[in-house]
Amino acid sequence: MKLHQLLASTTIAALMLLWHTGSIADSAKKTLDEEQMAHKDCAGCHVTINPGIVKQHLDSPHANPKKVEDEVRCHDCHGTNHKTMDDYAKAEMPTAETCGECHKKQMKQHKNGKHNLGWLVMKSQIAWHGQPGAITQQGYRGCSGCHKIGEKGLMGVTDGNMEATPKSDGGKEASKYRYGNAQCDACHTRHSFKASEAADPRACSNCHMGFDHPQWEMYTSSKHGIVWGIEGHEEGERAPTCQTCHLMEGDHEVRTPWGFLGLRIPIKENVLALIDVAPSLKEPLTNLAAALPSGNYMDLDDDPQWTFDRALILQAAGVLDASLQPTERFIEIVVQAQAARGPDEFNQIRKAMKENCNKCHAKGFVDMHMKASDEIIKAADHEFAKAIQAVQGLYKDGILKKPEGWKYAPDLLQYYDAKTKIEQELYLIMLEYRQRTFQGAFHVSNDYMHWYGWAPLKTAVNTILEEEKRMRVEHAAKHK
Repeated sequence: MKLHQLLASTTIAALMLLWHTGSIADSAKKTLDEEQMAHKDCAGCHVTINPGIVKQHLDSPHANPKKVEDEVRCHDCHGTNHKTMDDYAKAEMPTAETCGECHKKQMKQHKNGKHNLGWLVMKSQIAWHGQPGAITQQGYRGCSGCHKIGEKGLMGVTDGNMEATPKSDGGKEASKYRYGNAQCDACHTRHSFKASEAADPRACSNCHMGFDHPQWEMYTSSKHGIVWGIEGHEEGERAPTCQTCHLMEGDHEVRTPWGFLGLRIPIKENVLALIDVAPSLKEPLTNLAAALPSGNYMDLDDDPQWTFDRALILQAAGVLDASLQPTERFIEIVVQAQAARGPDEFNQIRKAMKENCNKCHAKGFVDMHMKASDEIIKAADHEFAKAIQAVQGLYKDGILKKPEGWKYAPDLLQYYDAKTKIEQELYLIMLEYRQRTFQGAFHVSNDYMHWYGWAPLKTAVNTILEEEKRMRVEHAAKHK
């Protein structure tokens, strides 16, 4: 019997006793080769220090492969340099590349997907850089706790890289983090690494929940989630899971047409069409159009108003400047971090998702649902744009002053560091109310879409418009 089989059939308490009395160790030395000895030594020591991970490994597919030669042992991931209690720092911490030695297809998909960009996306947000190191770094207690699924060391514009594809710094940043560089274990948690765990929607709930992205709450309150909860959690049940829609056929790219923020890259034709509506902006609009793709978005009919609304949102986020020209944030967030889709990619993913829905729902129903959800984004964008224009006007007229150190004002990416109540409302619209409106629509969580999204969005817009009037009256009274 192989050592790991013996360990698996023995309780942890009995195993500890046997190992320390030497009955297993003595017999094992006679039959194991050098590599197996390394594996044995790992288990023999760690079963007394953190027995849970030993048990998890012994129950895992790594320790129980269909073919004996496919067994993954401790030193395959952690190396053989760590040999004593004192040199634990010599134990190698696996990375996504470590997993990719065996799981090549999944690794390639992951590298091409949105999760791999998670760390870069987080660092592109201005507000993140003002948080305490215990949160942002190895504390992993805030945004970084989930965004560590992304590859560290991808260089954005802030690192001097102006190219469309972010470059790697060659491991410089990752070397500062002993833990958190193994992206795969965000879903396939160590040391069990079971595919069945990652295929369960609860595996997604740790990150996809809460303030700005309550997809877990939306899913479990939708009919899809309710059926999943009632009928059981076995693979092949009739209720779709997160993975059914977002990892179609096991694709680890995990992309959606609208992306995380419900944004799209404006197309050239729609921007040029704005010239008829706003002829005074002919020059900046022509220059902007020159940098944008052509094409059409599936199911979407952009009118000039929606194009203008989305331009205002991008402008308030510092992605477009005052002249509606792309900024360094456009390169880092939209191009490098892929926060928005162009028409070709949008249409490809949209088509695949609709075909996936067609496995259960009629084509007409799927088309209706998608288009209705698109219209909700359109309506939310229009309300948001009205609020943005009101705050922009306050800055233009000198009623609000750009804070020291800010490059753009208003700046949605300053989040809760915005200096005025009226701008705090803008931040809540962007990250909480608008997110819940569009995500609730696509996840068919009607109550979330309306009462947690659309309703407070409308309230916040009305609050901003009334506050703008009050501030203007107050300003005028002071300057009589």
